[in-house]
Formats: sequence, structure tokens, C-alpha cells
Amino acid sequence: MSETFLPELPQELWRAGKLELAHGVQQFLQLMRVASAALGQFLAEVESRGSKDLYGYGSTAAWFADVAGLSRGEAQSVVKRAIALNSTRALDGTEVPAFAPTVGAAAAEGMIGDERIDQILEILAKIPSDTSVEDRESAEKILGNLARGAGPRQVTKAAEDILGWLDPDGNEPKDPEPKQPRREITIERRRDGFWKLTGLLDDELGARTAAALEAYAKPRPVDEFGQADLRMKCERQGDAWAELLDLAIACPDQPGTSGYRTLVHVTIGLEELKSGIGKACLDFVGTMTAREARMAACDCLMLPVVLNAAGEPLDVGRLRRFVTPGQRRALNIRDRGCAFPGCHRKPKNCHAHHIHHWADGGPTDLRNLVLLCGFHHRLIHHGDWQVRMAADGLPEFIPPQYLDPLQRIRRNTFHRA
Repeated sequence: MSETFLPELPQELWRAGKLELAHGVQQFLQLMRVASAALGQFLAEVESRGSKDLYGYGSTAAWFADVAGLSRGEAQSVVKRAIALNSTRALDGTEVPAFAPTVGAAAAEGMIGDERIDQILEILAKIPSDTSVEDRESAEKILGNLARGAGPRQVTKAAEDILGWLDPDGNEPKDPEPKQPRREITIERRRDGFWKLTGLLDDELGARTAAALEAYAKPRPVDEFGQADLRMKCERQGDAWAELLDLAIACPDQPGTSGYRTLVHVTIGLEELKSGIGKACLDFVGTMTAREARMAACDCLMLPVVLNAAGEPLDVGRLRRFVTPGQRRALNIRDRGCAFPGCHRKPKNCHAHHIHHWADGGPTDLRNLVLLCGFHHRLIHHGDWQVRMAADGLPEFIPPQYLDPLQRIRRNTFHRA
């Protein structure tokens, strides 16, 4: 990164000459661009380490939106740009090269700004997928070096020439759309551990599905700290799907579960479960992090099979840690919904969280239980928020220092208004 010094401001700008004004504008413009590129390097590092493990957020954009006071769309644009210009690391530690390294180098020197970067990235996205790696890298170098001294029109003209050379015949005509089936659902597990759900629904079932998702996908209201729900619509609908699935599984007539929230067996070592560090085996067909297993064990979303160091089973789902129907009713009456400050979720959408985890000796009683919705349950397990039981028998929360340096105690007043 080139060394840039903060220019001094004249005490009275109205006395500055035209050359001094122009020079000041150029210096501050380069300074802004260098700072923006440096910010991108930090965001790329957060992306590499994982915002969920670092801060308890589902994505780097969601965390950055909270830190910077931006909307999710604004934050997503900054993070997307940062990842495109900087190399990152995959889950196994291998380096993932930058999508546009030449453009990133020009940005780090303060030679191009966000507008030109976004223009070039949009052009590069139009390069046909069957283009060779060498040709794509060559196109990126041409555009990145050209943008150092060219304007938007010159970049556009160069892009037209490059795309015309790489794809002289244009896009292939699309085949006519096949006739839509009435109902079709496909679910498959990807190599990265996520599950891909696709499907086609007829008009009647589609309308019912949309209505059900819409009812549970409403944005969370602005909380008492002024923080709004920054999830995109697709993310809110994904969380709504999880809540609908939890409700269906908890139904007493549900085949195979009889109303228990237990779904699958999770095999994990006792030390991994206590520390939250390591891996767990999911029904012997995949893996999940020990942190995820620890969170799931709070309300029996999964049945843990805990092993000692020799691999011998120590516990196969201790029944005494299940929250009894009576305890659940008492929790619903006491907390009246998610106890996290400002959350509006009702009791039926909440999990019973062990404040002192049962794996660490925490009892399953009301003084050690608190209702949390799925989002805030994950935030407590993966983030820096803390929850404890106050002297009056009600839960209270302590925010992380980066949100409140004084770490003032918070409570949910929404359900008691």
C-alpha cells in the first residue's frame, strides 16, 4: 500500500487559491480511496475467519451493517467489493485468490474509487463462463490498468471491445421453459455442509406456502438500542422456514418424534461439548461444529451421544435435562416470549436455553432457563452477549463492549409494556 499523509487544512479555506483547493481535493480523494481499500482488507480477513465464530453473526455483511450503522444492502456492497479485490481463505485454510487482483492493487494505491471498481466488476461478471482462465485474467489486467487514468466512458468502450473479442457470437438462445409440474421438492446436502432446497409449487400450494412464510418472516421491530432488522427478505424467509419446521416437529401427532424436539443423533466428545471447540458427527453422515452441537443440546433439538476420551458412550440423551411440559409452561408465563432485549417473538417460536450449560453441570430448572428465539439463541452461543438471572428471578443481558463500552444491563420490556 502506498504511503499517504493527511494533508493540512488551511485555517480559512476561503483564502486558499485555486491550485491549493485543487491540490487539497486530490490529496483527500486519494486518502479516501486508500482508506476504503484498507477497510476492504479488514473485511476480507473477517470473511476468512468467519463472522459467526468471531462475532456471532450469520454473515460479514450483517456484522458490518451493525458496526457501521448501514443498511444490509449498503453493507453487502462494501463486503462484496472487499472479497472481490482481496484474497481470502477457505475453511481448510487454503488461499482463495482475489477475483480482481489488478483492480485491487490500483485501489490500494488510491488510483481508482468505488464507482470504477464496481463498473469493472460488473463487466468481468459478463465474461462467458467457458472463457479460459488466462483470457479472463488478461481482461482483468487490461481494465484494472486502464482505469488508473481513464474515465467511465473509456472503460465502457474497452469492455465492449474485450467482450466482443471473447464472445463474438453473443449469448446462445434459451430453450423454451418446460411445463411447470404441480408439486416438486428436492433437498440435497452440499460438500460444504449446507443443504440445498429447491422446488416448484402449483398456484394454490404456492399461495399457502407464501402466506405461511410471510406470517413468520416479518422484520423484527427496531429494538430499544435503535437497531433495526437488517436481514434480507430471503434470509427472513429462511428463518421463518426453520420456525415452521420446529412447530411441526413439536406437534404431538408428528410421526417419529411424538412432540419431542429431538431430530437426529449427534456424536461428540465430552471435552468438545464442554469447550465448544472441535467437531461432532451428525448421524454418521456428516459433521457439525461443537459450538452448533452445544447450542442444539440446550433444548434437545438433537439427541447427543457423548463419548469419553476412549470413545465409550457416557450419555445418550440424558432425559433429566429435558425441559418438562410444566417447566415450559412456567417459562412461557415468566418470560412471555424471547427474553432478549427488544425481541417480539412469542413463546411458541422460542427455545429453552440453559444459562449455565448442562454439559458444565448446569441444572434444568427455572433459575437456569430462559426463552430465546432461534436468532438470539445463536447470538448468545456464538456472540459476545451474556445472559444471567437477576435477583428478582428475571433474565437480564449484558451487551458486548463494541456495542456498549459501559456494558449496561438490558432487559426485554416489549412483553411487559
